[in-house]
Amino acid sequence: MMRSTMKVNDLVTVKTDGGPRREGVILAVEAFNEGTMYLVALEEYPTGVWFFNEIDSRDGTFVEPRSAANQ
Repeated sequence: MMRSTMKVNDLVTVKTDGGPRREGVILAVEAFNEGTMYLVALEEYPTGVWFFNEIDSRDGTFVEPRSAANQ
């Protein structure tokens, strides 16, 4: 899996438990060896929630660019 090029202010969707994907905006990005953490502002959490995308696991991908998630 390719490392993400998503950055602050990008419009994204996030996968959450038991519901449809939610739209949000990236507030911060932190890279780690195992993947990338994204702080995403959601309508009900405007100050942001952290989500982790694992590098080598499609099941571990929670944040995607809005256009990629809608295809």
